[in-house]
Amino acid sequence: MENLQELVAEITHVLQDKPVTKELQNFLNDEFPPESDVFQQIQALCKRGMEEGWLGKYEAEGLRYGRVIKPSPQTHGHSVDVVLMKDMKGPYHIHPTGEIDMVFPLDETAAFDGQGLGWKVYSAGSGHYPTVRGGEAIVLYLLPNGEIEFTKPK
Repeated sequence: MENLQELVAEITHVLQDKPVTKELQNFLNDEFPPESDVFQQIQALCKRGMEEGWLGKYEAEGLRYGRVIKPSPQTHGHSVDVVLMKDMKGPYHIHPTGEIDMVFPLDETAAFDGQGLGWKVYSAGSGHYPTVRGGEAIVLYLLPNGEIEFTKPK
């Protein structure tokens, strides 16, 4: 788990002064593309963690999930949640301070909210039903201040 925190910190260090907007998604895909060492190492750790059971310890309605790192100075105020989904729609939630996602498809055609391998960013105040189509995917959520609110859509 320490190694995951160190790798995530390489990314969150760069995020410190950046607003969580759609432009951040482009920035992350340029700075930490799927073929980068950091992205690939995090992807491999998440796959291994799901296989070995130290990630995704909780399960509900076919969704494996869990917060693995709380917000801290080491992660520059970001929490880390990791979720495994297969062809499903998860519970609606809003992102008071935004949501930054790393998408790791386990099936070639799998996509999280339309995004295949790579980054997906939701701005502060946005909300959605997280959805995976086309197979199975792991999604790593970076949440500024660990903020997420499960609620009903307005």
